Amino acid sequence: MATPRLVAFFIKEFKEVIPPTLFFLAGFNLIVLTTQLILADYLAGYWAGLGNFLLATTAALVVGKAVLVTNHMPFLRRYDNAPLIRPVLFKTFVYWAIVFLVRFLEHLVRYLTDGGTLAGLPDYVALHFSWQRFAAIQIWIFVLFLIYTLFSELNELFGQGELYKILFTRRTSELKLSRRQRIRTLVRLNELTAAHGLAELRDPASAAHAEMVGLIQGLTTKTPGASRPAA
Repeated sequence: MATPRLVAFFIKEFKEVIPPTLFFLAGFNLIVLTTQLILADYLAGYWAGLGNFLLATTAALVVGKAVLVTNHMPFLRRYDNAPLIRPVLFKTFVYWAIVFLVRFLEHLVRYLTDGGTLAGLPDYVALHFSWQRFAAIQIWIFVLFLIYTLFSELNELFGQGELYKILFTRRTSELKLSRRQRIRTLVRLNELTAAHGLAELRDPASAAHAEMVGLIQGLTTKTPGASRPAA
């Protein structure tokens, strides 16, 4: 039936939009808080602080929706097979550009709904648009997107949920000895698959096959003294 599929679709979309929305909600409110503290007007009034919080929340929702829409664009996966820095910078710039466009159009729509005219748009953009504030916010958005995209790519690289376990649930003693070894082993396996064909890797008599088996056995061998990872 169409209804369960529709519900599943909305649940999937909702789960995808939560991480960027929460991340930028915290980031934007941190920027608002520190800016107000620097300007010494954080305690100037309750309603001013509440208004800035609502603006930051609205901006986070806009960014979360922009990320959700952008993630469905096929060209966003263009550098997925390149070194990690390329997809991180590329996706950061794409996200930033989409948010720039959305925020700019939002200001223009607000101008028109407040009684502005199409003929007056050039003058509004040139003379009355707060480019300094707009640019400052965009700079912070770029920095936040850079951090968000880097952690998203690392999470995808390690496997969904693996980065969270490394950061929050697994003990350091379980990772100190094995983490560097596992990374080096995976890098060497990648080099083997790039340098040797499938037939050679399958041949039990080849040196490449013997090395591959040894590396895989090393991955499955438990590090001495390490306890079972936390669930």
